This record gives sequence, structure tokens and C-alpha cells, in this order.
Amino acid sequence: MSQPFDAIVVGAGFSGLYSLYRLGQLGFSARCFEAASGVGGTWWWNRYPGARCDVESLEYSYSFDPQLEQDWEWSERYATQPEILRYAEHVADRYDLGDDIQFDTRVTSARWDDDAGRWTVETDAGDRVSAQFLILAVGVLSKPKTPEIPGVDTFVGRRIFTSQWPHEGVDFTGRRVGVIGTGSSAIQSIPLIAEQAAQLTVFQRTANFSQPALNAPLDAAAIADWKTDAAARRQTQRMSFTGWTRPMPEALITQTDPDEVRASLEAGWRGGQLGGVMRDFIDGLVDPAANEVVAEFHREKIRDIVDDPTVAEDLSPRTFPYGTKRPCLDSSYYETFNRPNVELVNLRRTPITEITEHGVTTSDATYEFDDLVFATGFDAQTGALLAFPITGRDGRTLADAWSGGPESYLGIAVAGFPNAFTITGPLSPSVLSNMLVSIEQHVEWTTDCMAWLRDHDHTVIEADAEAQSGWVQHSDEVASLTLYPQADSWYMGANVAGKPRRFMTYLGGVGTYRTICDDVAANGYRGFAVR
Repeated sequence: MSQPFDAIVVGAGFSGLYSLYRLGQLGFSARCFEAASGVGGTWWWNRYPGARCDVESLEYSYSFDPQLEQDWEWSERYATQPEILRYAEHVADRYDLGDDIQFDTRVTSARWDDDAGRWTVETDAGDRVSAQFLILAVGVLSKPKTPEIPGVDTFVGRRIFTSQWPHEGVDFTGRRVGVIGTGSSAIQSIPLIAEQAAQLTVFQRTANFSQPALNAPLDAAAIADWKTDAAARRQTQRMSFTGWTRPMPEALITQTDPDEVRASLEAGWRGGQLGGVMRDFIDGLVDPAANEVVAEFHREKIRDIVDDPTVAEDLSPRTFPYGTKRPCLDSSYYETFNRPNVELVNLRRTPITEITEHGVTTSDATYEFDDLVFATGFDAQTGALLAFPITGRDGRTLADAWSGGPESYLGIAVAGFPNAFTITGPLSPSVLSNMLVSIEQHVEWTTDCMAWLRDHDHTVIEADAEAQSGWVQHSDEVASLTLYPQADSWYMGANVAGKPRRFMTYLGGVGTYRTICDDVAANGYRGFAVR
């Protein structure tokens, strides 16, 4: 076994990079294992055309170092994948984090030794490393979901996955292309693929809500304004509901004059922000009647944009409440279906029966392609945590512990898995927040906990099963007050066959969650057993 470390970090995305920075600042030794050849996590892997963040660049960035914020210049309102990756690489270089990262290395197992009070981590490169703490910074949208379609491997043309896009890029000029899926990556990539392809056929099972991003270059005045007031804006983010600076709405759709509601929805549509059409109303995700007002407004916009009434209706979501699947931001997505070289296939009417050597067969037609693009999403939130065996106390694996659905205390720790921390794990605000804000909060809480243990001569901390049960119940109860559980979404694990259903994100709000976590720490890590 190689030299022992204080901590092993799995993943070198934004969570892993900040973990390494904080560990170094606090005097802990660490080794990070990363499967990719570079830093960036999801922004290293996802290089499909049009890939960009749906949180504004100035808000989707680290806040831990004010000088970093002053020095870095974002070029666009919504940064593209290459720019975000450059930012991650800049952070790694700026703080000399690369020496602690071992790239092109997948963790194959992690096992807790209760007698030694340490984790043993093994990798596919032959490493066997010991550490007191295990920090799982594996990301929440990092385990691609395999298409559950017969014959996927038989197709002889190019098979391309949005989550593992070739780094050299793909030229679709003059080719017949099929895209399977209409989630976020498809909505971002389809308009650009359509500009190249001779023929593009989009296979849609579930229509999605999307609105124009209205992306544009950032002007110098906007950047200067943000930087001048950065400290106050960051504090607003930390205590907000979503981790954005956008204020929490207070009005009720059901108690507001319809003309005022309409004016607000129109302004939200023109504002180009994620979920912006509901920016002024608080009841859209809890009251079905209020939600339907927003959903129908959105469907009306689709009908206004798309020329063919049948295609417009097919693109109009009607099987789930607005917002209960992540809404998207786009650049001319709906307009793309007015192009003569683009066809939409509604799989609810004519489902795919198989993929063949030369294309796709549905219940009523056969389509031949040169290329197939699979935009089939991820095994979200838990997939990467279960991608390799994590064995805790008494030989119990995390897969066994979560056989009925994910359970954790605060989304940070799991009973039976001492000294292991899940960064933005299940039952934390995670994917329903500005991820950079939640990442910083989790990493700071976790590393502060490690320092507290060291300073108090403790070696082991573990979530109490009773406290965990209480947190799971609380998170479930909060979710049940909303419309979110009504959708068959990846938030619920419904996109993966056989995956237990649980709403996996804490909906109490970023600021409230931060206060709860701070209170737990201030009270001697209440809900944890320490020895």
C-alpha cells in the first residue's frame, strides 16, 4: 500500500477542485483520482455542440477568493463548455492543485476498516491507498444512462453520445442524422446539428419546456457592476432559495389580476433566465391551477413559433407540471422545427421498436441514418456514487444501503459509512440550486468538520441512523408539498429502469439548508456519532 493520506477525493470537477484547495489550506494531505485526462468534471466530458451553462456566468463561478473573481473575465452571459473548462483549468493552475490529482484513473472500490478508522481505496491503475476521510466529489450528472432500446449495438454508422462527445468534434455536413432524446443536451445541440445535416430526425418521447436564453456577450459595464458589488451579491446567493441573486417571489398567480400575470410571464419569457416565466410568483410549483397558467402560456409560445400545428402540439408538454422536470434554455430550439430538413417523431404515438444496422424502426416506419446521436441523459444524483462498490461498516455496501432509495443525513453523510462525505449528495439542494454555491457550502462544511475533529482529538464521525431517518422524512415531507413528485423525472430516478423512486433533492432552499447545517456544526455536530 502506498503512503497514507488524510483524505482521498474522488473526482476533479468543481467539487473536487475546491475540496483540494480547502484541504490544502487546512493542512490536510490529499490525493484526488479522476477518470478523465483533465479537470472540469462534467465540463470535461460534455462537449456536444451548443453545450453551455444555464446559470449566468457571473453567478456560476467560485466566490471563495475575491481576487479570483476580480481577475477572471467571462465573455458571455451564459458561458460555453470550452470557456467553463478553461476556467476550471485556470483554477487548478492558479492554486497548484494538479500535483495532487491522478488523471486517467478510475476508483474501483472503497472499503472502510473500522479497527483502523480508515478507508482503503483501489483504482484501475493498481493503486491501493489509505486515507482517514473519503470525499466523494463525483458529480450529480456524471454517470451516463445507457439507452434501453433493443439493437443499440447493431448500428453500423457513427454512434455518438452527448455525454461522451468526441473531443475532436463531429462534422455532420451532408449526413442523415437521428437524435434520440429531447432533454437539455438535445435542446442545446439540435439547432446546431440541423444547420449542418442534410436531414435531421428527432425522436421525442417526452416534450420539454424550454425558453430562449437570449445569450449575448457580456458588456464591460455589467462585469464592472458585478465586481464592484461582488461581496454583497455573493452573500445574497448564499442565503437565497436557489443560490441565485434573483429575489424570492412573493405574489400568487391565483390572486393576481390575469392581465398582470400575463405581463409578468411575458417579461419573464423575454428575460432569458432559467424558469424565468415564474420569477414573480411563488405558487407555480405548489398549486396545480397556478402551474397550468404558466404551462399553457408556454405552450402558446410554442404554437406561436412552430409553423406546423401538429408539430407544435407534439412539442407542447402535457404529461407533467411545468418546472417539475428541469426547464431548459435554448437558442432557436423550437424554430429549428420549421426547417425543411428537420422532422419530429413523437414516440408516444409511434414508439421505437428497435435500432437496426442502418437506422431506427418505429411501430409504423423505418428511418435510415449515417449517424445516431443519443441524448439519453444520466443516472442522476446516485449513479456516480454507485458506480463502484463503497463498503462501509460491517461489510455493508452503499448499494445495499440504498436498495430502497437514497438515504442520507443532510445530503452529506450516510449512516454506516464513517468519515465519508458526499458533496452535493442526494437529499441536499444540489441540482435545484446554483451548483457552485451549493458546492462551496458542502466543501466548506465538510472540511471544517474534518478540522474540528482534528482539533478535538477525534478520529471518526458517522451519521446517526435516527438523525438520518428524521432528515429523510423531513426532505420527503417538503417535497410532498410541491408538484415535483408528480413528474416521472430524473429528479425522481424515473428515467432509469428499476431505480427506486424518491425525490432526491432537498427543497427547503439553499439559505435555509445552510442555516440548518451551520446549526448542526455549532451544536457539536448534532446527529452524528463521534469517537
